[in-house]
Amino acid sequence: MPHHVDLGDIGGPVLLFGGPYSNLQAFEALCTAGAAAGVSPDRMICTGDVVAYCGAPEASVAALRAAGCPVVAGNCERQLAENAPDCGCGFDAGSACDLLSVGWYAFARARMQDADRDWMRGLPDIISFTHAGARYAVIHGGVSEVARFIWPSSSARLFEEEWDATEAAIGPVDHIIAGHCGLPFERECRRGRWINAGVIGMPPNDGGANTRYALLRAGALTFHRLAYDVAGAAADMQRAGLPPDYRRALETGYWPSEDILPEDLRRAVSESG
Repeated sequence: MPHHVDLGDIGGPVLLFGGPYSNLQAFEALCTAGAAAGVSPDRMICTGDVVAYCGAPEASVAALRAAGCPVVAGNCERQLAENAPDCGCGFDAGSACDLLSVGWYAFARARMQDADRDWMRGLPDIISFTHAGARYAVIHGGVSEVARFIWPSSSARLFEEEWDATEAAIGPVDHIIAGHCGLPFERECRRGRWINAGVIGMPPNDGGANTRYALLRAGALTFHRLAYDVAGAAADMQRAGLPPDYRRALETGYWPSEDILPEDLRRAVSESG
């Protein structure tokens, strides 16, 4: 059975975020934004992938652990905890994202200490909490498959499958909060809202450098842009000797390849529409 942690009833605003992606500057900016919104770190919930593309994996893990934010395990945490040879991101073999993952994952893997791996190994697969009378489940990609890509345009069947898997593990929920795909969205499903808060470590392929997070206030969801020290994050990547592709993504706001995206979400489609 999945490892489940229940945070109980949470009053006041809740900040939701995903994918710090080894981007220390983005996480520091998020903490500032959370404090300004009156959200303590124990009510800032992460959908996983603390470590990925950027240049400060050790410092990002240390900062998030020190802050005490609840975190569900992403596929990167699961793979790094076991010192696995690849990120397990679910990229198609031979795709640009798959080929680029070789460099950043090897860099992150070499820098994780035993204490970091132990922390990752202990992260839950599902976090639940109650807010404004509704029960929420927080997962990474899916419960049936941690690296499952679920997009705003995915079929209703995929949402239903993961809702079934979530409720089989922890009982009925009113809403689900997920991560992994890197795009913020909210979708009304048959049984409630599916929420993806987006990620803070990489822009959502929209041509802007700002990343995304979400706030829950009295059950109402709002998405927010996160401005941070992009130049500092890019410099960390350059010092680390990482390939330039994801560094350019921080600066331009566009992913190094869109082959991971469904066709209806690719830039050519969005710009023509």
